[in-house]
Amino acid sequence: MNASELRDKTPDELRDQLVQLKKEAFNLRFQQASGQMESTARMRAVRRDVARVKTILNEKAAAAASEA
Repeated sequence: MNASELRDKTPDELRDQLVQLKKEAFNLRFQQASGQMESTARMRAVRRDVARVKTILNEKAAAAASEA
């Protein structure tokens, strides 16, 4: 997922995406703790995707605040 794809989404869609990513991160942490994790690189990708979504949400909020 890249930032340009995220910028095309609405804030509600971004919040839904954020919830899904956080659930996935939670599940990955449990897999790691129990030794069932297959791809450790996925944890890093999910963490970065969460940060990307939060950044875009903050940008949209700042843009909305400056317009008002």
